[in-house]
Amino acid sequence: MNKTIFGTGIFFGLTAVLLGAFGAHGLEKMVDAKAIETFETGVRYQMYHALFLLILGGSNILVNERKRMIYYFIVVGIVCFSFSIYLLAINELTSFDFKKLALLTPLGGVLLITGWILLGIRVLNQKPLN
Repeated sequence: MNKTIFGTGIFFGLTAVLLGAFGAHGLEKMVDAKAIETFETGVRYQMYHALFLLILGGSNILVNERKRMIYYFIVVGIVCFSFSIYLLAINELTSFDFKKLALLTPLGGVLLITGWILLGIRVLNQKPLN
């Protein structure tokens, strides 16, 4: 499980860097400054949670079974939150109205928050290894 979590963190970190570069250099002539700012918010939260996954996968503070649910909440949260923000930021470039998917953003935020809460509960309720 740790390898999967760590690998997913690497993937989301890499794609955050790529999407950040695209947002900073590729979108500047296509969308307005507000859309770029929105896009950057998605990148920022994706990177925060990529780092979260790297730390979760690289630590032995929790056993794998206790990490699994946290991992799922964070991954689905990243996809719903950040990727819906990317689509909303580039909405004016497509014929599909991504505003129809706007509810995915707060849902993703709730999933990310739930992942953090689960981490806190599981770490605080864990019995000491001594």
